Amino acid sequence: MIDGRERALAAFEQMVLIRRFEEKCAEVYSTGKIRGFLHLYIGEEAVAVGVMAALSADDNVVATYREHGHALARGLGPGSVMAEMYGKATGCSRGRGGSMHLFSTPHRFFGGHAIVGGGLPVAVGLALADSMLGHDRVTVCFFGDGAVDEGEFHESMNLAALWRLPVLFVCENNLYAMGTALERHESLTDLCVKPRAYGIPAENVDGMDLFAVEAAAQHAVSEVRRHRSPFFLEAKTYRFRAHSMYDAEAYRSREEVAEWAQKHDPIDLAAAQLERRGLLDPAARAAIEDRVRTAVQQACDEADAAPLEPVADLLRDVLTPEAR
Repeated sequence: MIDGRERALAAFEQMVLIRRFEEKCAEVYSTGKIRGFLHLYIGEEAVAVGVMAALSADDNVVATYREHGHALARGLGPGSVMAEMYGKATGCSRGRGGSMHLFSTPHRFFGGHAIVGGGLPVAVGLALADSMLGHDRVTVCFFGDGAVDEGEFHESMNLAALWRLPVLFVCENNLYAMGTALERHESLTDLCVKPRAYGIPAENVDGMDLFAVEAAAQHAVSEVRRHRSPFFLEAKTYRFRAHSMYDAEAYRSREEVAEWAQKHDPIDLAAAQLERRGLLDPAARAAIEDRVRTAVQQACDEADAAPLEPVADLLRDVLTPEAR
């Protein structure tokens, strides 16, 4: 829970870390050191940080392909995440997963899933296992508004409700499924109606407000723990960057993006709230920026120096019919 000066400032620093980390990734991507697809989380930082603040270290987290922010907020070090982006052996997935497949067993962080909605059935499976084994865990599953159109969304809602599984479904509704606006891909834009049709309680929250997200997540997680049954939380947010680094972003205007960034930047909004509460001043914010800048640069330096996986290990963990 984000209570007290120390925890509030730590949460704010996490948001700044995610933002500066992502900006550095975009910069490094242009040099060719990061390859493949790269989906930036810039603008959505309050959702990851707010939700993670409501979890225990023993809970499960399942994320999407836009998961760098979730990983950092969950506690994965920027060095291990950046090394994974570079495809280096010191990365959290030993360089095999890259941007879309971050994974960490110690943090109970189970992806990074490249398929839209692909994490939903995984989350249901994790929650089913915990339910059968009697573990007091919550599984949190992040996904975007575009995943609500997919069949596995409805299958997962049905099974989670039918089997009363402890899953918190967090829909990060950033108003665009790749390049398609919400009203162009959803006949019913009130996304909370859909899980309610399966008997799952659902609420929405301003996903640009760190403290509102944290409060909503605390309530949702407590409901899941208390009833051992699913809950749906829609965080209404907005990404300030294109869908991916390959996206020409022809589906929305620069004026729209600029207006969101100017009026609804979650970092600026959190800073203003902290300043009003007397918890943050310009000097403290500058110190946070300095620490974050140093950490991100160190992560890049370590990734540059890290080795690639040895060729002799390339078949490690690869199963063949003969090996079974």
